[in-house]
Amino acid sequence: MKSTDISRLRHEPGKPRGVLRQRLDAGTFRHQRLLPTPGLADWVEHFWQVDWQLEEGFPQQQETLPHPSVHLVIEPEEAAIHGVHTGRYVRQLCGDSYAFGIKFRPGGFQPFLRGDISTLTNRSLPIASVLGEAGDAWVKAIRAASDFSARVALAGRFLDERRPAPDPKVAQAAACVARIAAEPAITSVERFIVEDGLGKRALQRLFKHYVGVGPKWVINRYRLHEAVARIQAGEAVDWSELALELGYFDQAHFIRDFRALVGMTPGDFARRETAG
Repeated sequence: MKSTDISRLRHEPGKPRGVLRQRLDAGTFRHQRLLPTPGLADWVEHFWQVDWQLEEGFPQQQETLPHPSVHLVIEPEEAAIHGVHTGRYVRQLCGDSYAFGIKFRPGGFQPFLRGDISTLTNRSLPIASVLGEAGDAWVKAIRAASDFSARVALAGRFLDERRPAPDPKVAQAAACVARIAAEPAITSVERFIVEDGLGKRALQRLFKHYVGVGPKWVINRYRLHEAVARIQAGEAVDWSELALELGYFDQAHFIRDFRALVGMTPGDFARRETAG
C-alpha cells in the first residue's frame, strides 16, 4: 500500500480552533479535515477544505484567528502559499464555492521553501515560485478533482514525490509550538525556557527561521485562542481571573489584546455568541 493511499487517512476529531464565526446567518458552510499519512506527518498537519453555498446577493463574512502555520490554498480562481498571518483573517464569502488547503506543521514548510520562513510572514507567494512549474499543473488537477478525498490523494502524492530529507530542527520547532498550544500554563517565554532548557536566543532564532514568528507571539496567540474557545463553549467567564490565568498583568491588558485581535471586547464577543 502506498503512503498516499486515501484509505490510510482519518478524520481529525473536534472543531477547528480559531474560527470566530462558527455558523453563517444564511446558507451553508462546511469545514472538512483529514490527517496526512505517516510519511508526510513530519511536515503536514492536515489537509482541509471549506465549502459554502450562499444565496445570490447575501454575502457572509468569515473570520479566523491566526495559527503559526504556513498554508497552501487552492480556490477556483486563485492559488497561493500563505505565510503566517499575524492579524485576524477576514474573508467575504459569496455564491457557491470552495477552498482546498494544506496546513503545514509549524516549521514544516521550511524544507520546501529552503529559506527563512519569516520572509513569508504576512505575505503570499505563487505556488510555482516554490514548487516549480509542476505546481501549476498540479493546481489544475486539484481544481478538476471531484471531491475533497480526491484532492487529498492528489496533494499527498504530489508532496510525497517532493518529500524533503528529515531535519531535526523541523521536529524541534513543531514540538515547541505543540507544547505551547497544549499547556496553558506557559504564559511567557521565560517560563517556557525554564521548563524546556532551550536558551532564549536559540529559541528566537529557531522560531524566526522555521516558524516565521517569535515565541512570544505564539504564546500570546494560543492564550487568546484559549479565551475564545472558552467563550464559544458557553462557559461563564470571570474576565479578571481569566486574564491572570493567561499570564496578563491585569484585565485591561487582556481586553486590549483581545479587542485588537478579535475586533471586539471579550464581553461583546460573548454576547454575540450567546445571541447567535
